[in-house]
Amino acid sequence: MKKPGLQLTLQTSNLVVGFMVWVLISSLMPYITTDIPLTGGQASIVTAIPVILGSLLRIPIGFYADRFGARMIFLISFLILLFPVFYLSIANSFVDLVIGGFILGLGGAVFSIGVTSLPKYYPKERHGFINGVYGVGNAGTAITTFGAPVIAQAIGWQGTIRIFLIILLLFAALVFIFGDRKEEKVKKSMAEQLKGVYKNTTLWFLSLFYFITFGAFVAFTMFLPSFLVDNFGLEPVDSGIRTAIFIVLATGLRPIGGLLADKFNAFIILMFVFIGVAFSGILLSFSPGIGWYTVGALAVAITVGIGNGTVFKLVPLYFSNQAGIVNGIVSAMGGLGGFFPPLLLTGVANITGHHAIAFMLMSEFAIVSFVIVIFMYYQDRVNTEGKIIEGVAEGMMITNKNKVIQHVNPAFTRITGYSQEEIVGHTPKKISSGEHHKTFYEDMWDSINNKGFWQGEIRNKRKNGEIYKELLSISPVRNNVGDIIQYVGVFNDISHMKNRE
Repeated sequence: MKKPGLQLTLQTSNLVVGFMVWVLISSLMPYITTDIPLTGGQASIVTAIPVILGSLLRIPIGFYADRFGARMIFLISFLILLFPVFYLSIANSFVDLVIGGFILGLGGAVFSIGVTSLPKYYPKERHGFINGVYGVGNAGTAITTFGAPVIAQAIGWQGTIRIFLIILLLFAALVFIFGDRKEEKVKKSMAEQLKGVYKNTTLWFLSLFYFITFGAFVAFTMFLPSFLVDNFGLEPVDSGIRTAIFIVLATGLRPIGGLLADKFNAFIILMFVFIGVAFSGILLSFSPGIGWYTVGALAVAITVGIGNGTVFKLVPLYFSNQAGIVNGIVSAMGGLGGFFPPLLLTGVANITGHHAIAFMLMSEFAIVSFVIVIFMYYQDRVNTEGKIIEGVAEGMMITNKNKVIQHVNPAFTRITGYSQEEIVGHTPKKISSGEHHKTFYEDMWDSINNKGFWQGEIRNKRKNGEIYKELLSISPVRNNVGDIIQYVGVFNDISHMKNRE
């Protein structure tokens, strides 16, 4: 495999180009509508259409990037994109815009290539930051959103679109020359990978999180250029600049989100992200003037930018063996998250005269995600504690307050011979040797209940009937009001040491 830095630079640049092409229609909409009359509903459909293919294709593209490598899939994607870009440059009807825009969505679908390929070149401790750096390729939307209207004023929107044919050919050549021909590839079938993940709730939770964070990013990117012109009377160039600022801010914070997720608990970061999105949605729902609307939109940019980087730290962490298909599913859900809001905003505005309900809905989705993140955070802690118990070398036995065994670890089975299924539901008497006097156990439990622990040597019996010596410590577990709810016993087999003595 070639140098990681070269592939990170090349693939991030490829994403910039893909996203530049992806938002061509929305960035040039104010100019396109001067030559091709569109109703408000038609303009919303044409703006949202590229998001459909850009979302749905992320699943197979993520899979095939894992199977054939980033070089092959980027190259094919750029060559295919030449057709819709040229077709849009000669479009003269609503239908032409729909057809060209639909295939143009491939520019957004290439996102799942890099998030599948690049983690192969770096250790897990850096995956959040690396995927965040790759996500800076989102800046391609800012370049087009800001630059395309400026160029269109000078040479027209048709000529502006044709410039992208040259850019696509140039980067197809760069991919062909510098792309890694020896990238590690995964040969599992798509059905096999889907079978291994589709029942995993973590996949769908992460999909929901990206649906909110990246969906909001895409929705604002697509919606702002025309929204600022129609609702605040801004000039197309001015609205393009403001939209570009939103994109640059959200994109620039993406690697910061990944870096924070590498250094701290990703779930805690997501809690702050969704609280921020919720408050931003509430602010925007009050239909403020341009000043407060700017504050709300920039708050969305900050929170979703950090959130986007954080989510793609978690994907390779939980699904390293199915990275291609899972990256595709999660990123597809993010793209679909950007498809519905523009249509919803337009529909709500047509019915009510303002956009409050749509922005409030974004806030409510964020609150639901916040609750789910809290659940996943505590579930992760429980799972971690369970792995610690399973991994310790000492035998461990957990009972309820009535001394009925609830759980034992693998070391318990190794020492005693009893599996968890054979011992759970019994009391410790099942492994008792019968060699200790009643007063021995009375003194033991008196120490546990009064001093809070007991430690000493004891003889117990293995499943095969062999008597052995162990060094045992027992401690009670109490609830918040001080009542005993469990007992934990930890022991080592010291019979060999005693025999040597």
